Amino acid sequence: MRIETDDLTHPEVLALLNEHLSNMYELSPPESVHALDVSKLRGADITFWSVWGDDGRLLGCGALKQLTPTHGEVKSMRTPALLRRQGAGRAVLAHILGVARERGYERLSLETGASDAFRPAQQLYECFGFTHCGPFGSYREDPHSVFMTRALDR
Repeated sequence: MRIETDDLTHPEVLALLNEHLSNMYELSPPESVHALDVSKLRGADITFWSVWGDDGRLLGCGALKQLTPTHGEVKSMRTPALLRRQGAGRAVLAHILGVARERGYERLSLETGASDAFRPAQQLYECFGFTHCGPFGSYREDPHSVFMTRALDR
């Protein structure tokens, strides 16, 4: 598989992001959905990557948002429903961690959902050393959100 910096113009990527947003609104109340739409993912403070299989299929995506010069946030982690459990999530998360270290970030954080549907994502983050924390950045306490963070070594 290969991970590419993505300009958010591939139809497959746009479809995956639409699936992601739709699914987030199915699982959480609107005020608790923090997934970004394409226009926000194109912001100067965000780098977005797509993950492609050797056969050319889109396997997933993820993004890194700069919160401060030393703190980043994982955003838009998604794999297509029919292509899960192939390692794309692990691969893109490892890539994001590497880029965050290269940028000199001292901390990487994320927000995910609190319902059982989000437990596999929480377990993935835990495998990468993320632990539960309180809200960070502009987030506020929310019973539908789980906040996680980890310190980064160089």
